[in-house]
This record gives sequence, structure tokens and C-alpha cells, in this order.
Amino acid sequence: MSAFNEGMVEEAALEWLGELGWDVAYGPEIGPEGVAAERAGWGDVVLEERLRDALERLNPELPDAALDDAFRRLTLPQGATMEARNRAFHRLLSEGAPVEYREEDGGFRGAQARALDFDDPEANGLLAVNQFTVREGEHTRRADIVLFVNGLPLAVIELKNPADEEATVESAWNQLQTYKAELPTLFSLNELLIVSDGVEARIGTLTSGWEWFKPWRTIAGERLADPHMPRLQVLLEGVCEPNRLLALLRDFIAFEDGGGGAASKKLAGYHQFHAVRHAVRQTLRASEEEEEQAVADAPKDGYESGGEGGDPGDRRIGVVWHTQGSGKSLTMAFYAGAIAREREMRNPTIVVLTDRNDLDDQLFTTFSRCEDVLGQPPEQAESRADLRERLRRESGGVIFTTIQKFLPDEQGDRHPQLSARRNIVVIADEAHRSQYDFVDGFAAHLRDALPGASFVAFTGTPVEQQDRNTRAVFGEYISTYDIQRAVDDGATVPIYYESRLAQL
Repeated sequence: MSAFNEGMVEEAALEWLGELGWDVAYGPEIGPEGVAAERAGWGDVVLEERLRDALERLNPELPDAALDDAFRRLTLPQGATMEARNRAFHRLLSEGAPVEYREEDGGFRGAQARALDFDDPEANGLLAVNQFTVREGEHTRRADIVLFVNGLPLAVIELKNPADEEATVESAWNQLQTYKAELPTLFSLNELLIVSDGVEARIGTLTSGWEWFKPWRTIAGERLADPHMPRLQVLLEGVCEPNRLLALLRDFIAFEDGGGGAASKKLAGYHQFHAVRHAVRQTLRASEEEEEQAVADAPKDGYESGGEGGDPGDRRIGVVWHTQGSGKSLTMAFYAGAIAREREMRNPTIVVLTDRNDLDDQLFTTFSRCEDVLGQPPEQAESRADLRERLRRESGGVIFTTIQKFLPDEQGDRHPQLSARRNIVVIADEAHRSQYDFVDGFAAHLRDALPGASFVAFTGTPVEQQDRNTRAVFGEYISTYDIQRAVDDGATVPIYYESRLAQL
């Protein structure tokens, strides 16, 4: 009975993956000409033929020697620890493997060899292998399901028997910790870890503690999935659909450097993933031709992402309302990195705005720790003059400043225009909590300085319906994630209030 039930979970997972476009291979059925033959000599974890074919297909301009170099870099990432090698591998995966080759005229040329095609998901080979056996040193382990993209083992899925009371989703996480200790080669090349007991299902990363393995509650992102759907199905369809998977790998994994210790590998939650993707779409809309936007009601169901935006070119991207404790600062970093990589934005300048110096320092520190996801080091304006000098650049940059630095030199003056470019994005943190007339006045000064900029607000508290100033500047809700939803997901703890009379 136990094996039957666990086998049912594996079969269901493989069926769902197959419906998403993944090829499926069963470990016990792999013969000498199958997957096993592709693994010889490369740590027993890489499907060599698939990876070499992908490198050749995705980099037709590169000679064989350069492709061999890229293969070596991808399969043998550098680093003193498994976590360091994993970080190096992620950089190679998302940015490409740097190679150098000799041209016909004798000169040398550098290039970035792509292992994945992020623009065309169908150009990648997707393979889910059931009961994948890995041998390393004196250890032999069999993973329930390993997901290979172009021959690279990017995800490991550990499943437990739903009929066994002791085989919980947390015990699946504990099993992965054993695998990590015994099979460092496999996990050096890992991006996602998924655990399920047939009832619960959670996702995390190589460095995630149990408390940071989180559920995935939605598939397409607009609404929460039907509560009667199996949670593993929701997670697999929400994460492993090729378009979403490649976006998650490129834009939503951050290595946050801590205080002297190893970097923490962080994966976006479903609310962060869909909020950022929709905010990017709204940014492209808002930076088009000038129009006007109507004010509508905010959503009331606790979670929503993908609300209708305004008209093209109105420069109002919208408001992302994610409750305190749900990772709002990291969501802002993910958004900044994603919009910076968007080709249509043509290397934008991103201005991150706060209303207090301490918050400016906190956000700047968070972004600095996640420099990998930004693709560039953030900058912090020291003064009004320094800010003006930084904003006169031609393109690029992630610039932190407080709203006070946009005030004109003399009261009653207009702020001088610094740049008329339309590929400037202003990210405002908690802009609406200041006095509304100050927000409205600040908006005027900022628009004088950057008349072509588009605006997005991130907040941990809802914007009141009567607050037409903030909504006129930033637009409507484009994503909501309230306190009750965060508590249900385990992203934050519940808040209790006990009223009592004060002792006088």
C-alpha cells in the first residue's frame, strides 16, 4: 500500500510535467543507449550529449574549441564550497559562459556561450527523469525526479508517501539535506528544490532552511488556484511551465551576501514573481505614448496580480501592495533587475525613492547584497548636486535618493529639467504615507526634473480610496498580497491586538 501510494504521487507528477511539454524517462528502464550512456565521466549528473547539442545549437557562431571551453565551465564551476560553485554556475547559466577563441585573421575574440535560450523556451530540451541514480564517492542515492534542461540537472523533486504519517513534506526536505551532504556535484548545478508528501508541496533553494520552503498558490498568476486542485499540481504547473521556469531562473533568483558568511540563495515567491512580471508589462505600456488613466477600485480578495493598467504612455505603472514582512524590498530588487534587462527599455535608468535617510540606507544595503540580480552595482546620491549629476547620464544606473533631494534650490522655484528620456523608471517606496499635499508637490518637482519618467509605487499598506493624489501619480493596484494571505502562506506571523485600560 505504501509503495503504491508513493508511486501514484510520482506518476501524477510525471504526467503533469508531460502535459507541460517535458519528455519523461524512467530510471529503471534506462538502457545502455539511454540517459545512462550520456552521463559517463561528468560527475554522473550531466547528460553530456544533450548539453553539447544545446551549446552547438544556441551558439552556431562559436568554434568547437570555444564550445568545449563552455562545456567545461558549466560542468565544473569554480568555488571552494558547494554554495560558491552553485553561485558561479547560476551566473554562467543566466549570463552565459565567457569563452575566448581565435579568429581566422589570428586575433582573439571573447563571447558569452549560452546554455539556455531564455527568449524561445521551445528551443530548450526538457527532460524529467524518474528514479535518477547518482553515485559520488562511497554514496549512491536515487532521487525521485530530476528535471534536466539542455542536459543540466536544474531541479530535484523529492516525494513522500501520503499514506505514511511519518513521511511528511518536512521529512522530504530532510532527505534533500542528506543528498546535499553526500552528492555535492549534483547540487552544485541545482537551481530549484521541490518537496511534497502528496498533500503539501513547497519549493526552495540550495540554502533555504525549512521555514523558507514556501507553497506556490497560483498557476497563471491572476488569481489563487482552485483549493481543490492538488498542491503539487499547482506548483508544477505554476513553476515548471517552460516560459515561467526560464523567467524564474533568469530574473528571480538572488544571492544575498551576508555578514561574512556564505551567500544566501533566495527564490521569489509566487506573489513576487507575478507582481514583477506584471509590473514589467505595465512599465512597457506606461512608457509609450502619452495618454490619461481613469481611477478604479482596488481589489478586495487578498491576492491579485495582473490588474488592468492604464492607457499607453500615461507614465503611471501602478501600485504593488505587498504587506510588511512579505519580502517587499527583495521584490523591488527583482523588479529593478528585470526591467534593466528588458530590451525594449534600452538600458533604462532606475531611480529608487524613499522619504527617510534610514530607509534609503536600508534599501540600498539590500540592493547592494543582491548585485547579481541587478546586473550592476547600485549608486546612492550624496546630495542634490550629486543626484542631478547622476541623472544627467545617457543611460543605465540604479540610483538611490530621498524625495527631499528633488526639492528646488529656492522655495517657489521650479526644479530644473535633468533628463527628458522616457526610459527612466522611478520606484517609490511608501510614497503615500507622507502628507498628501507634499506628495503632490513632490510629484510636480519630480516631473519637472524627469518629464519622461514612469512611476511605480511599492507599499506595505493599502492606498486609501480617497487618496487620489497618490493614485493619480502612480496609478492603480497591479498586485496585492495582504496580511491574511501572507499568514496563510507562512510568509509572516499573525498580528493579535488585545485592548485594555491603561493604568493611571
